[in-house]
Amino acid sequence: MAKKLWEKNITVNPEIERFTVGRDIEMDLFLAPYDVLGSIAHSTMLQSINLLTKEEMDELHRELREIYAIAERGEFTIEEGVEDVHSQVELMLTRKLGDTGKKIHSGRSRNDQVLVDLKLYTRNQLKLICDGVKGLFDSLIAQSNRYKNVLMPGYTHLQVAMPSSFGLWFGAYAEGLTDDMLFLQAAYRMCNRNPLGSAAGYGSSFPLNRTMTTELLGFDSMNYNVVYAQMGRGKSERNVAYALASVAGTLAKLAFDACMFNSQNFGFVKLPAECTTGSSIMPHKKNPDVFELLRAKCNRLQALPTDIIMIMNNLPSGYFRDLQIIKELFIPAVNELKECIKMATYIIQRMEVNENILDDPRYDAMFSVEEVNRLASAGMPFRDAYKKVGLDIEAGTFVPDKKISHTHEGSIGNLCNDCIEQLMDEIYSGFGFEKAEKAENALLKR
Repeated sequence: MAKKLWEKNITVNPEIERFTVGRDIEMDLFLAPYDVLGSIAHSTMLQSINLLTKEEMDELHRELREIYAIAERGEFTIEEGVEDVHSQVELMLTRKLGDTGKKIHSGRSRNDQVLVDLKLYTRNQLKLICDGVKGLFDSLIAQSNRYKNVLMPGYTHLQVAMPSSFGLWFGAYAEGLTDDMLFLQAAYRMCNRNPLGSAAGYGSSFPLNRTMTTELLGFDSMNYNVVYAQMGRGKSERNVAYALASVAGTLAKLAFDACMFNSQNFGFVKLPAECTTGSSIMPHKKNPDVFELLRAKCNRLQALPTDIIMIMNNLPSGYFRDLQIIKELFIPAVNELKECIKMATYIIQRMEVNENILDDPRYDAMFSVEEVNRLASAGMPFRDAYKKVGLDIEAGTFVPDKKISHTHEGSIGNLCNDCIEQLMDEIYSGFGFEKAEKAENALLKR
């Protein structure tokens, strides 16, 4: 059994080890490729300050790239008795390269290793989430344009209120995602700062070149103060969690609407048959299980920031093992949101709309405001027009004119979808994903 990096002459009680390790090894498997990237950058810097020879660096890079390929194939494992991903990578290097493998830890701690791993992992995952959000956005805009002329009831207090349209409904969620994308961009920028070189949180007596590792890893800048770099553990995940929760909130509301509009009492939309399930005793049922599960998952995701805060909010500066538990919440949540976005996009692309909703007379009263506005436009005082139409409705003599004309920005007849698309494109292009991708490819020489 491999010894711990820190283990000396005392053997840890197996029950204590089981408790302290928890799910850390399971979570660390997600970090393996990023631990390798950090090690390639770090070893390049060590060679520049003469802590490694050029030959030693080249040997380390060759083996690290092989370990990266193993991780990319999903074949990376953490052996029994090995504490974490950092220990496993160092063990694999030492087996192949002997003393050269032991040199790679110079000038760093597992504290700044896990920090850089998490930041690289999160940066990559935010790119995937943003791509997913952009795909859902494009699907919503396409449906908004497709059904822009199909009217539907708008509601306040769940009471039929005023005319709306499917163009507005789909487009509203598209624009909502632009705000979510701003949250994601802010999270990305705060995440995309280099903690490597902060070691255990107090720097190193080695003459480390942190600017070099910042550039090699494609970070926008570094966490300059080494104490703050360590204080960023948990804070970075919390900030990202707020962004994930914002996306999840939009998806949960969309799922609620879709479930309600799909029900027989509304009959506004039809979900794809393959996204519904049946009943064990009621042969007519087509339950919107996918959206119901999506709603529940996204509601739970909105609690993620609070879960993280409750772990980290009463910790002083410096590292504490409490922070390990955040990984057990954060990494699964990231994967769950990606899956929810994928499912929502699939259904939205295939959702069909009832184009004859307004044939039902129960919706006639929603045109009352249109009639009030027509009378007011013809010169009748607004309050008099309001009273007249109200009395007509009570008397049962109100006859709606269902031909409406809304022309102002963002209304039924002027959706401004082109402006919403431009806004999304500007936000998305502002991430600068290319810089990180270029840097990572250069480290791997791809």
